[in-house]
Amino acid sequence: MRCPFCGHGDTQVKDSRPTEDNSAIRRRRYCPDCASRFTTFERVQLRELAVIKKNGEKSPFDRDKLMRSLSIALRKRPVEDDRIERIVNSIQRRLETLGESEIPTKVIGEMVMDHLANLDKVAYVRFASVYRNFREAKDFEEFVGQLSDDER
Repeated sequence: MRCPFCGHGDTQVKDSRPTEDNSAIRRRRYCPDCASRFTTFERVQLRELAVIKKNGEKSPFDRDKLMRSLSIALRKRPVEDDRIERIVNSIQRRLETLGESEIPTKVIGEMVMDHLANLDKVAYVRFASVYRNFREAKDFEEFVGQLSDDER
């Protein structure tokens, strides 16, 4: 593993342990060249996933992009980072076990919506406003109205 600080190509693993949900191995590493310490995560990848965007363009599945999207929706909400990590792990596992290597963005978006609906309603509305492309205040009103109706 190359050191992210100095680029030295031979770092040492000082400690390895599974993450809390056993979905990855967390490795603490040390660079003998610059004495920096850093952490890496090793995950099992069942298959290469490609995302098919609305315009038909394909791109590789980006776990970090999914993590960023959830983090933005959950910004300043009372949800811990490890909870976001578990959601991303769950979605990625579900995508890998679908049996398809090409996944439409709609499928991923709906999975995120399902998780957020059960986790935090404010984040759910935030994500929906981007995912469903709200253009006016009435779009928010209609969506929140549907939420209120569903809770009754």
